[in-house]
Order: sequence, then structure tokens, then C-alpha cells
Amino acid sequence: MATGVHPQVILSGFADEAAINKTAIEQFVAFAALGLSYYSIRFIDVGQGVKNVMKLTPDEVKLVCQLQKDYGLQVSSLGSPIGKIKLKDVEDGTKNVYIPFDKYLQEDVRRACELAQTFGTKLIRGFSFYHPKGEDPRPYLSEVIDRLGRIADVCRDAGLIFGLEVEANLVGQNGYLLAEIYQKLQHPSLVLVFDGANLVVQGYTAAEIYDQYLAMKPGLGWMHIKDYRRPQRDAKGGHVDEDMLKNFVPVHLGDSGHEVILRDFASYIPELETRLRAFGVPGVFLDLEPHVKGGGQFGGFSGPDGMGVALRSLCRLLDYVGIGYHLRDFEDIRAARGF
Repeated sequence: MATGVHPQVILSGFADEAAINKTAIEQFVAFAALGLSYYSIRFIDVGQGVKNVMKLTPDEVKLVCQLQKDYGLQVSSLGSPIGKIKLKDVEDGTKNVYIPFDKYLQEDVRRACELAQTFGTKLIRGFSFYHPKGEDPRPYLSEVIDRLGRIADVCRDAGLIFGLEVEANLVGQNGYLLAEIYQKLQHPSLVLVFDGANLVVQGYTAAEIYDQYLAMKPGLGWMHIKDYRRPQRDAKGGHVDEDMLKNFVPVHLGDSGHEVILRDFASYIPELETRLRAFGVPGVFLDLEPHVKGGGQFGGFSGPDGMGVALRSLCRLLDYVGIGYHLRDFEDIRAARGF
């Protein structure tokens, strides 16, 4: 693994992707065996069936906290669905739900903040709302900026950071739109989350994705790592049927151009790390979300083997571009045993 004078990242991942049945034990066993010390929590089963983290009861949250401690894990980010609802209460042929925003802010957003605090993470992953399907997102920017500013205010008051992920079909569906949102808000508790595959699936080329990464760079908080290849390029900027996406691949096999992106990102890591540490974040996270066995609108699956393949692919690329990272070793085991 790359170490020493190289800029360092912290490796994490969506642990539910590594578990066939999404049980807490499956997730934590897989991540501990892979050598990871951090995970993002999204879907999990602690005995009462698979639930989104937002739906966990207090007793289930307490059990998750105990189990993750037993397996030497900490939460890097709360993988919430905040912002994955309709902006307008109109029928547009999708299954997306509409919730009045004041109710959403007081219930769902505050719930996410409470969970993040309980799990000991400073980071909440979220989204930029669904505009009506088939319409241009730009006319909705002003309303989205207002809503995201109010969400960021709640996060700020809780001592947390809201990370806005780039994803198809949302108002912030590409790097340029997210960069504009960030620049207009300039909110200390709002950052951007880059995800190359979420741009590839919209038909953008590696050169276009790199340009969007550069647009997002001043606002970046962390990255999701997944990739995609052979996308349809005849409907760029149009609606993406996320349930039909079949070509997710490890980072070295896709069309995102991660090598060029990470080479540039390497020089930016020290500055970003300084900013994040001021908020109590331990470092710069690269969060694996590989989807190598399938993915959709609200999650994906890689299996323990797929997660291992995706992690090794990322590690090889990080070694190649000169970015350091750490996986558990014997000294970590000795330290955990008090030696």
C-alpha cells in the first residue's frame, strides 16, 4: 500500500453492498476481513428485517453501535436518502414521493442529524431533489438552493456537514449544476460528493467528467468510488432509468477516467484534510459504492467477493497515482488486544 510522504485518504464503503442479506454481522465481518475500519451505513438488518438507517429504532441503533465496536468499525458517513424526494407535488410518471418541505425539515432532516451524532460521524450524504421528469432542471435551481440552505442550517446547528452527491435525474444531476449550487450557497456545512459512475451513466465522456470534477473541486468534501462502462450516449442530460443500469465495474475497468481525476485530487488532499479536520472529520474519505452485481435508485449490491475485487482495484490505482491509505494489519490487531 502507498504510505510515507504521499497524501493520505481514508478508505470506507457502503457496507450493505458486501452483505447478501444485509445483516449487521454479514456487513461487519466482510469489512473487518477486508481490512477496512470505516463504513457508511445505509440499509441494515439487526434482527427485525432490512431497514434504511433512517427507520431504525433506538434499540436497533444501540445494537448497531455495539456490534460495530465489536468489529473495530466506525461510521464514515450516514448514507441517508435526504433530498431524494420530489420538489413539486406533481404527477410525472415516477414513483418518487412528495413530502411538504417544512415537515421534511423538522422530521427527516433532524432525524438524520440525530442518527449521525449517535453513530459518531460528522458527515451526512444527501441529494438535490427531483424536478419533474423530462423538464430542464435549471429553472428549479433557486428553489433547491433555498431548501438546501435550510438543510445545511440544521446540519450546522448540529455540528454536522451535509454532502450533496451528484446523481442523474436530480436538479444537481451534473458537476456544473452542483458547483453552481455550492457557489451560490457558500454554506460552511455544505460540501459536494463526486461520483464518476453517476456521470458516465448519463452519457458523459471521461474528458467531460474531468471538467465537471474540476468544477466541483472547490466544494468537494469526499468521493464515492464506483465506475461504469459502455453507457448509452444518445440521451445526454435526459432521464436515466436507474433500474436498467447493468454495467457497473471496478474502478480500473470503467469510463470515468479515475486515474486522471485522482492524480489531480492527490495534490488537493492536504488542503481538504485541513478543512475537514476543523469540523472534527478524521480525514478525506474515499467511499466504495461499487454496485458490481447490480445497482438502482436507492442502493446496490456487490457481495463480499465483489467488494473485495472493487477494493483491490481501488488500492492498485491509489498506489499507481501516489495516494496513501491504510488497511488493518497485525499491529492493529495487537493494539486492539492491548499489546
